[in-house]
Amino acid sequence: MALENKFGINNSSELARVEEKVSKQKALEMFETGLLDTVEIGTFKSLSEFHKFLFENIYEFAGKVRDVNIAKSSFRFVPVMYLEAALDNIAKMPQSTFDEIIEKYVEMNVAHPFREGNGRSMRIWLDTILKKELRQVVDWSKVDKEDYMLAMERSPVKDVEIKLLLKAALTDQINDREVYMKGIDASYHYEGYNVYKTENLTNEQ
Repeated sequence: MALENKFGINNSSELARVEEKVSKQKALEMFETGLLDTVEIGTFKSLSEFHKFLFENIYEFAGKVRDVNIAKSSFRFVPVMYLEAALDNIAKMPQSTFDEIIEKYVEMNVAHPFREGNGRSMRIWLDTILKKELRQVVDWSKVDKEDYMLAMERSPVKDVEIKLLLKAALTDQINDREVYMKGIDASYHYEGYNVYKTENLTNEQ
């Protein structure tokens, strides 16, 4: 059964295709309009803005803190009743070094504040912090899906693995359009969205 959506789509495979196309177009728009450089970096407010921008044409809950408990495999994300407090604590975390930034990212992933689309919006969010603080971003096309998923799964207990993986993929090409587009494709690939390439959506409406 598909998540309730603005298109009235009931088939989850069809919804996945539409969601990928529409939100990848929006991701590209975020880059081209300069939106990524206008937000308050590293806050939940900016993450919420990214999420809303990506998914507002698809879901009513875009940009809104979830009101249901969610889990992935055997891992349960922060329960709804503790979510606001967790987001407040994350907001206070420092973000001046690479290690601090990844620790903040890991905690935000544990919070998983949205009903859907957490990973995709969070990886954009992470890059904006790295860009501002370190003048670098992750070249996600160089981060293997299985390595990433396993490292993130283990990160709440031990974050050394994810730090090593992402540090090895850092680039100083922070405003490179191709790096960004390939990164979006890789980010979506982690979540099983592989139908469209971002570069092919540039001239479509």
